[in-house]
Amino acid sequence: MLNSTNRFLILPVFLFLISVPSFQQKWLASGSPVRERSFHRPDPLRHFKDYNGDFDVRNKHYVSSAAFTGVHGYAFACLWLLCGLALAIFIIVKCLSGGSASLPCLDHYYHHIFFLLLFFTSLAIIASSFVLTTSQKTLRRTEKLKESVVGIGEDALRTIDRVIKTTNQMQFLLLPYNPQICASLNSTTQDLRSNSRVIRRFIDRSGQSFDKATYTSYAAHFVVLTVNLVTLVAALVLMLLHWRPGFIIIIFCFWILTSLCWFLTGFDFFLHTFADDACSAFEDFEENPQNSSLGSMLPCINESFSGKLIAELGYTIHRFIVELNSNMSVIYRLLGVSEENKEIMGVIKICDPFFGASNLSYVPQSCPQDAIRIGDLSKILARFTCHEEDTREECRKEGRFLPEASYNMAHAYSRSIQDLLDIYPDLQRLSKCTVVKNKVAEIVSHQCGPIRISTTLLWSSMLSLSIIMVLLVFTWVAEALQCRGKPLSICSRP
Repeated sequence: MLNSTNRFLILPVFLFLISVPSFQQKWLASGSPVRERSFHRPDPLRHFKDYNGDFDVRNKHYVSSAAFTGVHGYAFACLWLLCGLALAIFIIVKCLSGGSASLPCLDHYYHHIFFLLLFFTSLAIIASSFVLTTSQKTLRRTEKLKESVVGIGEDALRTIDRVIKTTNQMQFLLLPYNPQICASLNSTTQDLRSNSRVIRRFIDRSGQSFDKATYTSYAAHFVVLTVNLVTLVAALVLMLLHWRPGFIIIIFCFWILTSLCWFLTGFDFFLHTFADDACSAFEDFEENPQNSSLGSMLPCINESFSGKLIAELGYTIHRFIVELNSNMSVIYRLLGVSEENKEIMGVIKICDPFFGASNLSYVPQSCPQDAIRIGDLSKILARFTCHEEDTREECRKEGRFLPEASYNMAHAYSRSIQDLLDIYPDLQRLSKCTVVKNKVAEIVSHQCGPIRISTTLLWSSMLSLSIIMVLLVFTWVAEALQCRGKPLSICSRP
C-alpha cells in the first residue's frame, strides 16, 4: 500500500529532479551567440592582427583591442615626452661642452606673450576643473552600472538559494519513505551549490574589476589634475614675481603633466569605447537574448528548453491535483481510513493553482474558498491522527482514527509538493529570464545614455585640456626667451 502511494505522489517531485540538473547544463550556455556586432580592431597581443570577435570582457584579446583604440593619446604622450627628453639632453650636452645655451630674445612680444599666458592658464584651470567634475560624475554612474550588473547575479543567487533550501527540506521530509529520491535530491543540491559558487565568483570578480578600473581611473585623474591645478597657480605666482630661474622648473613640470594628460586622453577614449560596446551588447541582449554576445555571460537559461520543461512540470502537478480531488476515496484507503470514518473527515478539496486548458497559468490566489492548499492537508489530517503515546480507547473517544505513520507519510509528500509549488514562480522567472531581462532593460533605458554622455565628455574635455597644455608649454618657452635686458642663459647660475 505504501509503495502505491509513493508511485502516485512522487511523480511531480521526480520531474523536478530531472529539471534541475538540466538547468545546470543550460545555465551559462543559452545558445550559440550570433556575432551581429563583431569588431575589427588591431590586437597588440596578436602582433596587431585584427580582433574579429564580439563583446566579451573575459577575453583578453577583446580588452587589449579595445584599449588599443586610445593609441593616439598614448602615442602623442610618448612622442611629447621624447621631445622633451631630447631637448633636455641637448641643453645638458651644450652646457657640459662649454657652449652657450643662450637663445634669441623676444622682448618685443612681451605683452602678447603675457596675455597669452594668462589666457591659456585660465583655460587650463577651467578645463582641469571641468575634467575633474566630469570624472566624478563618470565614477558615480559607473558605480550605479556596477550595482545593476552585480545585481543580476545577486538576484539569480537568491533564487538558487531558495531552491536549495527547498530541496534540503524535501530531503529531510522524504528520507524515511524514499531514500533513492533523497539521493537524487542531494545530487541536485550539490549541482545547485556548484552553480551558486560560479555566480558568486562572477559577482566578486565583476565587483572587484569594476572597482579596480573605476577607482584607478578616478585616482589617476584626481592626482594628475590636482597637481596640474597647483602647478598652474604656482606658475601664475612666478610670472607675477618675475622669478625667471623658476621658469625652467615650471616648463619641466608642465611638460611632464602634458604627457600625462595625453595618456589619460587615450585611456578615457578606451573607457568611452568600452562603455559604448557594453551598452551595444546590452541592447542586443534586450532584442534577442539567445543570439547576444552576453548570452554566455549572464545567468539566463535557454528559454525554448526551459519553458517547455516548466510547462510540463506545471501540467504534471495540475493533473495530479485533479486526480486527487476526483478520487479522494483512493487516498482515504491508502491512508487506512475506514468507510465509517470518511464521513467524519468530510470532503476535502485540494486547491489547484493552475488554470487554463492548453496554456496553464499559475495563479495561487484564485482558489475556491472551500479548497485548501495541498501543504495544509496535513493540518486537517492532524485533527484525526492517533499518536503512538495515546491509547486506542482515547483516540476512539476523540475521533482520532488515522495512524501516526500514515499522517507522517502524508505530511512529508504534501509538504514536499507544496514546497515545489512555492518555488514554481522562481523556476518560471529563471526559465523566462525575467530578472535578467528586467535588469538589462533598466540599464539600457536609464543608464546607457548617461554613461555614454559622461565618457564622451570625459575624453573630449581631456583632449581639450591636453591641447591647451601643449599651447601653454609653448607660451612658457616663449616667456622664458624674453631677455629683459640680458640674454637668458640656461647654463648660467642665477
